[in-house]
Amino acid sequence: MGTAITTLADAALARLLAWTSPAYPVGGFSYSHGIEAAVEHGLCTGREGLVRHVRAALSAGAGAVDGPLLAACHRAAAAGDAPALDAAAELAGAFRGTAELALESLQQGGSFAAITAAAWPHPGFAAFAARHRGRLAHAAAFGAAAGFHGLPLRAALFAFLSGFVANLVSAGVRLVPLGQTDGQLATAALLPDVQAAIAHALATPAEEAGTATPVLDWLSMAHETQYTRLFRS
Repeated sequence: MGTAITTLADAALARLLAWTSPAYPVGGFSYSHGIEAAVEHGLCTGREGLVRHVRAALSAGAGAVDGPLLAACHRAAAAGDAPALDAAAELAGAFRGTAELALESLQQGGSFAAITAAAWPHPGFAAFAARHRGRLAHAAAFGAAAGFHGLPLRAALFAFLSGFVANLVSAGVRLVPLGQTDGQLATAALLPDVQAAIAHALATPAEEAGTATPVLDWLSMAHETQYTRLFRS
């Protein structure tokens, strides 16, 4: 019995580590979530400025909606409730304030769905991804995959939200610019915010999720016409 539990835990951990690895080909390295525009406008300077930007995105921006939506998709997939899963996925696909943030979510979601269906096949996930091809948000795809594969919800939330933070910190290290040690210090400083976002996700129904980050949305829109750009958002 002990061996079986260890094997299941290892299998779950292997999936979460793979799905959030920088080597997983979802294209997350192409997006800065407005950090590039924030640096251009002098609103993100130094490590503390980067931490503030990522904290806002996590606590009141994309993280505040992606967490509850991931949880809703996970629960529906785990229960085999296709109508609830489709409704949550449709909501997740519509929940972005700008064109670039929508691209960031939908492109990564589509890439995640394609590679996960091939590398970690599950008939339920394959059917779900086919129904939402071209309009599947990253959080919805991740939550559904975790639910279909029987991964614990809290662990899936921790993996996804930690990956979100890690990707933005990596973008900030290149853009501010910062040294690698400052990047790791920023990541460590944001751990309590990840934990708070998980608690919010577990307690908030998807239909009650919302954002309140007008400056981040403005930066995203400003980035669309920024003269020089390294990132797609």
